[in-house]
Amino acid sequence: MATVKKEGKEFTFAWEGRDKNGKQVKGETRAKGEAIVNATLRRQGIIVSKIQKQRLSREKKITEQDIALFTRQLATMMKAGVPLLQSFDIVGKGHSNPAVTRLLMNIKADVETGSSLNQAFRKYPLYFDALFCNLIGAGEHAGILETLLDRLATYKEKILAIKKKIASAMFYPAAIIVVAFIITAVIMIFVIPAFKTLFSSFGADLPAPTLIVMRISDFFVSYWWAIFGSLGGGLYAFFYVWKRSVKMQNTMDRLMLKLPVFGDILRKSSIARWTRTLSTMFAAGVPLVESLDSVAGAAGNQVYAEATKKIQIEVSSGTNLTTAMQNTGVFPNMVLQMVAIGEESGALDSMLSKVADFYEEEVDNAVDALSSLMEPIIMVVLGTLIGGLVVAMYLPIFKMGQVV
Repeated sequence: MATVKKEGKEFTFAWEGRDKNGKQVKGETRAKGEAIVNATLRRQGIIVSKIQKQRLSREKKITEQDIALFTRQLATMMKAGVPLLQSFDIVGKGHSNPAVTRLLMNIKADVETGSSLNQAFRKYPLYFDALFCNLIGAGEHAGILETLLDRLATYKEKILAIKKKIASAMFYPAAIIVVAFIITAVIMIFVIPAFKTLFSSFGADLPAPTLIVMRISDFFVSYWWAIFGSLGGGLYAFFYVWKRSVKMQNTMDRLMLKLPVFGDILRKSSIARWTRTLSTMFAAGVPLVESLDSVAGAAGNQVYAEATKKIQIEVSSGTNLTTAMQNTGVFPNMVLQMVAIGEESGALDSMLSKVADFYEEEVDNAVDALSSLMEPIIMVVLGTLIGGLVVAMYLPIFKMGQVV
């Protein structure tokens, strides 16, 4: 059998026809040509009356927000009694992003040909992780798919909200650094040389601060390409290695948890995601040891991911969850006490959910406080930087005024 080295380009075809019962049906299919669409539909017992190639539109990347929105819409429709395949049709065709539409139509086609919903989702691990697929599988097995879709949608929304909060917290210091560097570069490359030309006609010794700033300006003017190139290349290399090296991720995650202010926010967000994930999995009836597999990947921090693997090993050997968590040394006493109460009362999922709610609120408050704090810090940093440069360049002019 020949091996196809490269797949041809696929297109979206809209079709209409009649099924085995003579009922009018229509839909969309991805294929390389009309003949393939015809053959596929004939195998499904559909007599095609019309096939039309869809116009290409610019596709955007499928984001976590898209997946969260799709999950919520699917959960809402199924709770309202809309059949699964019809729900996919409505959500898919109503989406503004063609990439999402194609993804949902492909999943729908898999389900139509006999695949379970869980198996259909597992074909797209880039968008649907193990946690998502495990919960869908548990829902199909127990016959409560719409309930678990609702829980999954709530989980996705809360995790997405906390990620946005963390991104917002990190934006301010990054903005300070970028703005400060750009302003400094503009002053050094364009403004200071103009002052230097003016001062060259003075014929007097310049103050030390002015000479230092002028030397720095000369360096910027002569080697601006090396400065920007080194900075851009260094940042790219740093994030490239960070993304692909497990050792680098471990080092950076441990370091970031020790940062003042930001480390506390990151720790609270990791605990919130950890407890929210475990609560969602446990409430769905997924066994604890199996749930911890998904929790490790959802923690968002290698320190907590490694701690989860240790917890999983201890729990699988008979240790209770509270003791296993305590042995890692990364969970606060309050979390351990709540988990212990949950284990004793048989309401572990409820207690974990309350812990997640508490820490999500803590992250919200911390980010709001940080945002208020960063505004004056930005003003002080930029004011000091720009003010220092201005004073350094005007010192010779002040001295001339004193002489006169």
